[in-house]
Amino acid sequence: MKRNIYRSLEDWKHSARRKPLVVNGARQVGKTYSLKHFGKTSYENMAYLNFERDEKLGQYFESTLDPKQLIKILSIHTEVEIEPHRTLLVFDEIQECPKALNSLKYFCEEANEYHIVAAGSLLGVKTAGEKGFPVGKVNFLSLYPLTFFEFLSALGHEKIRVFLEEYHTYEPIPSPMHEKLIQLLKMYFFIGGMPEAVAGYAKTESLSVVREIQLEILNAYERDFAKHAPPHEIMKIVTVWKQVHRQLAKENKKFIFAAIRKSARGRDYEEAIQWLFDAGLIHKSYLVESPKFPLSAYADNNAFKIFLADVGLLCAQSNLSSQAIIDGDLLFTEFKGALTENYAAQEWIAAKQQSLYYWTSEGIAEVDFLIEEDHQIYPLEVKAGASQKKKSLLVYKQKYAPSKLIRTSAMNLKQDGDIYNYPLYLISRFPLK
Repeated sequence: MKRNIYRSLEDWKHSARRKPLVVNGARQVGKTYSLKHFGKTSYENMAYLNFERDEKLGQYFESTLDPKQLIKILSIHTEVEIEPHRTLLVFDEIQECPKALNSLKYFCEEANEYHIVAAGSLLGVKTAGEKGFPVGKVNFLSLYPLTFFEFLSALGHEKIRVFLEEYHTYEPIPSPMHEKLIQLLKMYFFIGGMPEAVAGYAKTESLSVVREIQLEILNAYERDFAKHAPPHEIMKIVTVWKQVHRQLAKENKKFIFAAIRKSARGRDYEEAIQWLFDAGLIHKSYLVESPKFPLSAYADNNAFKIFLADVGLLCAQSNLSSQAIIDGDLLFTEFKGALTENYAAQEWIAAKQQSLYYWTSEGIAEVDFLIEEDHQIYPLEVKAGASQKKKSLLVYKQKYAPSKLIRTSAMNLKQDGDIYNYPLYLISRFPLK
């Protein structure tokens, strides 16, 4: 699979600021596959270490954290000559060995000529508050489920992907291509971007196989809750996890704790939500009442929406039938456009690596996302289907006079004065340059 992270990994390899690299991401998003591919294609050789499968590895780091000594030991263990600049050393499932994680500090300080990449499932959860974490001594990258563009490549539509990546005008996309992309987008809404689900569809073209894979992934995540979460938080984590699709089905998608139970309060579930966020399973979008720079300074940490990391898993969690793919705009409008908004959230996170924010005005209007770009703040309204409604954008315009109003929908690319409509499949390209 052609993943966007390959370009970032190449940039890291040649960067003057290169340090040991930590790759974050939810379980089963393709971290191991991507790093092995990178090692095989960009280095003369690769030494791969998996701390979960090989429990003996941890003993080496118990005896020493000296980089030179570790290189000698690991070369013998892997039977690979680990050479500076020529060998990629991969520490996989590094969360199982805190000392190995801590060793990255010493590799950075004393032996940075060695190229080391570390990754792990639930790494954010396991290292939260970890005293030995090498703060300031590592670079970071995040890997997410396949984006829509990556999905196109995986299904053999590379030429369409390149066409979209190189498109630099607000002239409408040719109608036949636009209609084809809308159909492919519906497929993406159902299949999502989990690599196993996409590969399963590419091989079988069976949506029932896709749903089986998605349910297996959801079950695996719930087993992770029981295995890795603090015992006193497990039930709360499960409750929040199963609430996401219900909360997104509301007209006001703000996460309401009283919907869990009448007496529920935010502080009761704060740790559970943070655990899911650290595990890479959810995204949070914070309410901003005054859209000023930086948005993070004006965000209300007690008012937020929660999205799943993958729209296909949201589809599976909601038990949405594959019939919706062929039923007009149903997939876009299903339970008040929740899938559409979730899709926009994950595309934006993957494309920009930015936090999410939204804006409301005293119950009069709501803008789904606020975008910080080119030293400006733009309102982004996500519309289900081909809706042309723009009330919230106009309310926002009257209050703050932004230079551009952004709408994304199933409509074609179009500029109408200061309103720019991006088709949903092209939202990651904002702003077109």
